[in-house]
Amino acid sequence: MPKLECVVESKDILGEGVIWHPGEQKLYWCDNLKSNIQRYDPATGEHEVWDMPEEVGCIVFRENGEGIAAAMKSGFAFIHDLDGPEIEYIVDPEPGMDGNRMNDGKCDRAGRFWCGSMDAGLAEPTASLYRLDPDLTCHKMDDGIICSNGIAWSPDDKVMFFSDSKGEALYNYDFDIDSGAIANRRVFLDTNDKAFRIDGGTVDSEGHYWCAEVHDWHIGKYAADGNQLERIEMPVKQVTMCTFGGPDLDVLYATSATRFLGPGDAERQPLAGALFAITGTGAVGIPEPYFAG
Repeated sequence: MPKLECVVESKDILGEGVIWHPGEQKLYWCDNLKSNIQRYDPATGEHEVWDMPEEVGCIVFRENGEGIAAAMKSGFAFIHDLDGPEIEYIVDPEPGMDGNRMNDGKCDRAGRFWCGSMDAGLAEPTASLYRLDPDLTCHKMDDGIICSNGIAWSPDDKVMFFSDSKGEALYNYDFDIDSGAIANRRVFLDTNDKAFRIDGGTVDSEGHYWCAEVHDWHIGKYAADGNQLERIEMPVKQVTMCTFGGPDLDVLYATSATRFLGPGDAERQPLAGALFAITGTGAVGIPEPYFAG
């Protein structure tokens, strides 16, 4: 049976972007709405927080070791020094769209940085999906989205997962690893009749898709055909993202949020906004690729 532990009571408003750094053997994530980047060391329990000048949707690491690539309110950027912070802005894919912000993102295994935006009001399909290539050119890959989430790739690099949480669907695309093209978008999971929506997700070494079932107290595990295989009950209602970490990539880490707490919810969910570690799932993750730019 999986074992769950709260490892950092961070009280995040909107914990997102959780990602394991294999070289450091530490876990990074963001609080999108507190505008910070955080790091947790499982070996020592140390928890560090760096304030940023604007919202951070997600971060990835760079192959050249020179800091972090991030998707921020103002677009894609390099963060050369967290302590400064020293930020080099690359490109704003949505100039003038003040009602949008960058949200969920990851790198594919060719080192491209993918990130989708979201309508901050969670109502209008004004958001898009973008791909930042290693040469720092930015490409719009899809649009008509309300809230981008759930990006991940199958182990064979033939399928890309993508969720429009407010659009009530988790999609699959055909994915071409050589060109970075996506095609044939189809619904992998329709959440119109469910209590949850699909937030951040990841894929394990066997091709199962693990995801935060936000608004409904669970992390879900899905087979490649879309059938749900397992649900892990969480002590918080708003689970926001999960990823595999640890020396053997067999620890499932999950972020959460306090943003949607209603009257009395804080007393019922004292760990809302915390970071959790889940062991004993039997699953092993795949290392998250670094950005090649």
